[in-house]
Amino acid sequence: MSKAGQQEEPFVFAAADVAAQLVRWLAHLGAERRMSALTVDAYRGDVARFLAFLAEHLGGPPSLAALARIEVRDVRAFMAARRAEGISSRSLMRALAAARSFARFLERNGKGKVGALAAVRSPKIPRTLPKPLGIAAAKSVTDAEVRAGENREPWILARDAAVLALLYGSGLRISEALGLKRNDVPAPGKGDTIVVTGKGNKTRMVPVLPHVLELVAEYAALYPGALAPDGALFRGARGGPLSPRIVQLTMERLRGALSLPDSATPHALRHSFATHLLARGGDLRAIQELLGHASLSTTQIYTAVDAERLIEVYRSAHPRA
Repeated sequence: MSKAGQQEEPFVFAAADVAAQLVRWLAHLGAERRMSALTVDAYRGDVARFLAFLAEHLGGPPSLAALARIEVRDVRAFMAARRAEGISSRSLMRALAAARSFARFLERNGKGKVGALAAVRSPKIPRTLPKPLGIAAAKSVTDAEVRAGENREPWILARDAAVLALLYGSGLRISEALGLKRNDVPAPGKGDTIVVTGKGNKTRMVPVLPHVLELVAEYAALYPGALAPDGALFRGARGGPLSPRIVQLTMERLRGALSLPDSATPHALRHSFATHLLARGGDLRAIQELLGHASLSTTQIYTAVDAERLIEVYRSAHPRA
């Protein structure tokens, strides 16, 4: 879509002064906030719908002055209208987030304050529990022999097994595993921890199992090129850093080979790491540190997962259940 075409949708329902600020805001999201083109496009569409509603609700394209005068009931009317269209709570929350982002931009640049948006509470999002794999399934995912029949080079199968073993064995995020340098991972028998960089560029030390170190060493030995000590550990077929998408596709193949549910994703291995530790008596605070969670409340969700698992066992095994 052309730049002019991108502007047409949100600007047709806005007065000239609002349209001018929309141009600046969208540029700000892409250039300064470093949002992806897809995210910027989603924000643009959400604000377009908000402005379109206000244009009809207020009787004309809203100006900056009109935006400053809208009341909480106007925002609630917008939410009710979107609900009537069948929008989900999560999508409605995103729509409000986009409108609030634009409102904050206006306020920071001295173009007025849209206080009504901040005064409205966002819809509650039902909290879904993580879906970990069973212990046997998680172990199978890291077994390169499961994919032995695939027409792929041995080093690629070894690489994929090593990456997935790190996700499950150390509870890493994909970005953390793929961000490792060659010299970050010790050789078997030369160490038992690695330092990873997580969200917010925060580093943490996590233990790594001897079996995982052996899988990494096997991949490094089979890799056809040279792995520079300060270069990316995991490489793609063309020599560049491995893409997260390749890891996701690997899990898709394994789901088919092992008859796993659609919830068996790379991130599910991290969920499995936490859930299995907790089930074996792991301390919640220690698991929080291993996962790199800033808040204990984020880690506590795994207690609910474990409790749900116990209830399922009770219902399936108790003779009077």
